Amino acid sequence: MLVGAKLQYDRKILGLRFFQGTAKEAVRRMQFGGLVVVPAAPALIHIGIHEEYRKSLLDADLVIADSAFMVLVWNWLQRDSVTRLSGLAYLRELLKQPEIRNPGNCVWIMANSNSAKRNLSWLSRQRINVPDECVYKAPMYHGKVQDEALLEMLERQKPKHIVLTLGGGTQERVGSYLKHNLSYRASIHCIGAAIAFLSGDQVRIPVWADRYYLGWLYRSLSEPTRYVPRYWEARRLYGMLRRYRDQMPRTVTK
Repeated sequence: MLVGAKLQYDRKILGLRFFQGTAKEAVRRMQFGGLVVVPAAPALIHIGIHEEYRKSLLDADLVIADSAFMVLVWNWLQRDSVTRLSGLAYLRELLKQPEIRNPGNCVWIMANSNSAKRNLSWLSRQRINVPDECVYKAPMYHGKVQDEALLEMLERQKPKHIVLTLGGGTQERVGSYLKHNLSYRASIHCIGAAIAFLSGDQVRIPVWADRYYLGWLYRSLSEPTRYVPRYWEARRLYGMLRRYRDQMPRTVTK
């Protein structure tokens, strides 16, 4: 049944097969393990340049169409009706699952101590208690991902779920690394900044704003010097979509 749903819903864009369905269906598809990624436009523009990032996206078992810009441009160019599923909507649905809420069944990989403190405090208020041993503060990953300490921790605990809250372009590579190096099949969720929009680690984005594709505006208004240049650079995705459509962009040497 799930295989049939995949054939029915998924849409190939820039060489990636983007999931088409609800947050509930996406979470259900990941219940048996695998890697889910939520690529944003500012990261997608590098798919033809950064080999490890491209490989990690191709390695994913589920690719979510989170980018409002990509969806709008694709639908206009192709006269299509692709629907957007945000990483925030996916996370909200994921956090409803008893398996995630069960202490010790999920390891959270955080970007730094400050983010970990805010995110864990918010999770606690949602009655999701995360033991200290289920929190990993990621180092700075340069080049090819290699993290023996993280592998050792996960092999010792063998959590069914692993949630990465790192930046786009990095978390996908870490997720792919874990998928290939763990001795068992876990559900690896690369949800990035989604939890930060709920915890206050970044600007809080209301449900209605996320539904109407306005998350980028909230982020830009909250920290214009950081996010305006980032989203302005993402305009290059239009040219990529127009040129390559459903094909993977030609790789170039950086």
